[in-house]
Amino acid sequence: MGAPRRVRLMVLPRVLWCSVPLFFLLLPAAEPICPEPCDCQQHQHLLCTNRGLRSVPKAVEPQDVLTYSLGGNFIVNISAFDFHRLARLQRLDLQYNQIRSLHPKAFECLGRLEELYLGNNLLPALAPGTLSTLAKLRILYVNANEIGRLSAASFSGLSSLVKLRLDGNELGSLGDSTFSGLTNLLYLHLESNRIRWLSRGAFNGLAKLRFLDLSGNQQSSLRHPDIFGPLRSLHTLLLASNSLQHLTGGLFHHLPSLAKLSLSGNRLAHLAPNAFTGLGSLKELRLEGNMLSHLPAALLEPLSSLEVLDLSRNVLTTLHPTTFGRLGHLRELSLRDNSLATLPGELFASSPALYRLELEGNAWSCDCRLRGLKHWLGSWHSQGRLLTVFVQCRLPPALAGKYLDYLQDAQLPPPSDGGSCLDAASFSSAPPPPLAEEQRRAPLAAEGLGSNSSGGGAAFPHGPPGPPPPTASSARPLGAPEGAAEAASPTPLPPARPPASGPAPPSAPWPRRAGQPRAAPAAGVPPLVSDPCDFNKLFLCNLSVEAVGSSSVTVRWAVRPHRSPRLLGPARFRLLFDRFGAAVKFQRFVYLPERGEPAATLRELRPDTPYLVCVEGVLGGRVCPVAPRDHCAGLVTLPEDGAVAAGGPRGPDQQLLTLVLLAVNALLLFAALAAWASRLLRKKVLGRRRRKAAPVHVRQLYSTRRPLRSMGTGVSADFSGFQSHRPPRGAACALSEADLIEFPCERFMESGGSTRHADEHLLQRFAD
Repeated sequence: MGAPRRVRLMVLPRVLWCSVPLFFLLLPAAEPICPEPCDCQQHQHLLCTNRGLRSVPKAVEPQDVLTYSLGGNFIVNISAFDFHRLARLQRLDLQYNQIRSLHPKAFECLGRLEELYLGNNLLPALAPGTLSTLAKLRILYVNANEIGRLSAASFSGLSSLVKLRLDGNELGSLGDSTFSGLTNLLYLHLESNRIRWLSRGAFNGLAKLRFLDLSGNQQSSLRHPDIFGPLRSLHTLLLASNSLQHLTGGLFHHLPSLAKLSLSGNRLAHLAPNAFTGLGSLKELRLEGNMLSHLPAALLEPLSSLEVLDLSRNVLTTLHPTTFGRLGHLRELSLRDNSLATLPGELFASSPALYRLELEGNAWSCDCRLRGLKHWLGSWHSQGRLLTVFVQCRLPPALAGKYLDYLQDAQLPPPSDGGSCLDAASFSSAPPPPLAEEQRRAPLAAEGLGSNSSGGGAAFPHGPPGPPPPTASSARPLGAPEGAAEAASPTPLPPARPPASGPAPPSAPWPRRAGQPRAAPAAGVPPLVSDPCDFNKLFLCNLSVEAVGSSSVTVRWAVRPHRSPRLLGPARFRLLFDRFGAAVKFQRFVYLPERGEPAATLRELRPDTPYLVCVEGVLGGRVCPVAPRDHCAGLVTLPEDGAVAAGGPRGPDQQLLTLVLLAVNALLLFAALAAWASRLLRKKVLGRRRRKAAPVHVRQLYSTRRPLRSMGTGVSADFSGFQSHRPPRGAACALSEADLIEFPCERFMESGGSTRHADEHLLQRFAD
């Protein structure tokens, strides 16, 4: 016996490895096999979402599969053989699993893949070369994992990538040229990491990048002034909720296209006069939630296109009269929740487009130095160019709680510190500058929308200031909650002005952008909604099911336009649906994108099957553990035969069939009632005819127990017309009024006439 021959395993080249499925094309055509817990649609979409899987299913004929959804399962490892036969795959969803290990060759054969979702897993790293074969990949989600480090090799070969999400990981730093191979990248999410250090060349190669989110990290300073130099096309830069204490001069000098900059929620105590040099295209600047006590007079001069400026929740005490002198396009300005006591009257005179101004939450001292501001507010209010502004006095004590626009000039005393009132007279006689036609339309358009670009609630203009009516009471408009802007909401009525001696109105915070945490709210601020259960209870309503077919259904809902509560972070929605009657149930979830339309179409349905559909909110990445029973609806899909196929015969209309059956039942009921009525009428008519034909009429009813002899003699005269229905005989029987029942006389009479008188006592005895 010879020695056994050893079999040597050879590693196939990539061309042969990925072409293995081509051999199956030579076999006879067979129906695609769908894995047992999954659903297949048109042999191109393999849906295995929320099926309780612990590994990738293998039983599938992969020739035409374009979409593979495996989200919401318990998959831990992805091997090299899980997707090697899916050469035509374009979209792969592996979100919300427990993936810890990703084989470097797991995606080697997916050369046509365009979307890859790996978010909300447990990946500790991206091994170099794992994604290098995905030359057509455009969207990559690796958010909410445990990735702590990246290198340039992590994204090599992804030259077609457009959007990259790395938020919610454990990144502590970014080295040089980390994203250098992503030459077509437009959106980069790096928020909610632990980034403390950015190298000078961290963003090299991102010449086309338009959106960069670095909020929610731990940066204390941006040391290199050229760190954003390669981002010449950047449109939005978010640096909120870091630990920035100062900004290097000229840091944004290389961002000529930047339109939005957020620095809110940091520790900025002062800003250099050239901090915003080069931002000539900036339209929105957010500096709320810092520690700024003053602003350099020339700080905002380079921002000639600025439209929205938020300086709320700082510690500003004074503002230079020319601080906003170059902001001719400024439309919205928030100075709320600072330490301002007075403002010069000409501060806003050079901002003709200003229509939203927030001054609440300051310690206003209503003395003669506020006369200029009072006259400016009155002039702009009278023209309808400014939304309602509340300046509530805190000092002097005699005017505490009163509103500036309800006070007369004589009621404003001199300053308590001995200052002069010269600055108050500078604007008292100057009329407001003329308003261009385009600028007149802007406030009206914004007022009609009911919300600004940041999701804030709308305030409403009022007429010229004057004394309020004696019964006037009011509550000023509150900010609209973020996320509720997608729902259609009617514009509320303008609120009444608060009385001069009324209590202080509640303070509404300036609306913030998604993903920017807020500091502790001041007293009177509307409640903050951070619990998804509260969101479901307060905002969701009107769940409806429509367009039910054999395999699809459209679900719609609405979001209440609440004005008081505020939301913590962006709100998403997800749909839960499950079928009844199955032995093993796996709840299916469909996650909708942020700021999407409150509607979705479910397509993984079976014909003639009852389903339960529920909608719930996802707030801050969290969902309510209790099912929202108030936001559920039941449905039954149509049978396969009744579905309307493209070009096929149309099934019966169920509603029309129901109406026809109801009409037939009504006709049958009417016919039955008519027959019964006709029968009853016929009986009555026949009864009347019989009563008319009868010759005997009993006039009175007498008791048969009374003696006959007390009744008197017979009344033959009254009954002379009586005739029997039988043929008349020779003997006639005289009846008495005491008789109640007629009997033929023949039964009491003999045939002979001689016995008639002999038996009269029998008749009398029977009558007794």
